[in-house]
Amino acid sequence: MKRTIDVGWVIKTQKTDIMWYEPEPFRQNVPVNPNAKSVQKCPSAIDFDNRHFVVKCPYDLHLRIGKTADGKPQLLNVQGNNSAVRPSVMNQIMMLHPQEEWRHPERPLLQFVTPYILVADDPVWVNQLPPYLDFLKTHRPGVMVSGRFPAHLWPRPFMWAFEWHDINSDLILRRGEPWFYLRFETEDPTMNIRMVEAEWTEEVAAFAQSILDVSNFTNRTYSLFRAAESKRPINLLKPKASSKT
Repeated sequence: MKRTIDVGWVIKTQKTDIMWYEPEPFRQNVPVNPNAKSVQKCPSAIDFDNRHFVVKCPYDLHLRIGKTADGKPQLLNVQGNNSAVRPSVMNQIMMLHPQEEWRHPERPLLQFVTPYILVADDPVWVNQLPPYLDFLKTHRPGVMVSGRFPAHLWPRPFMWAFEWHDINSDLILRRGEPWFYLRFETEDPTMNIRMVEAEWTEEVAAFAQSILDVSNFTNRTYSLFRAAESKRPINLLKPKASSKT
């Protein structure tokens, strides 16, 4: 009987694809404890940890919220010309949402575009979550905006959205630190998930194109899932021959 569901990941970008990390299973980086009652040997804790996959941050960035001459919020790259990311490409990778789109009038909303797209042939929902199992050396002055959608019906790029609660504190992102987690839900909760690198086939490209940017035209994207299900090919996931399992 099938006990594992494959979920494919694709890094869909025309350049700089080498800088993006492959999603990887979450692992506790702790020394082995021989004690039989150690939390390391707790089946519940082990199962919980094993159901998370880590996507690491590709950037070294030091960001701050400032104000324009007319008092509007402004995103500042603190390091300026010394930043690892050229100022000229900042607006290509991130945006500060207009204030009328914020959830709270005093909490700026920052969003990064990522090239990660998931492909699956079995019904599976993905949760994008903050890295709450890791202790980050640098405190982030707000909360990541989490999300949930059906990976088998919605092959669209992930975003990393950050709600800035303490605007008097800077946001420092470090390359290689956990950026966000992926956790999956299946029809059978005992199923295991295996993430594999997938091919960007013509079928995947065409299906992804059919849902591209629909959020610009409707706020009810969930209402489109049934239409997406009726249009998707039976098989979309084609693992790369070299993909790790």
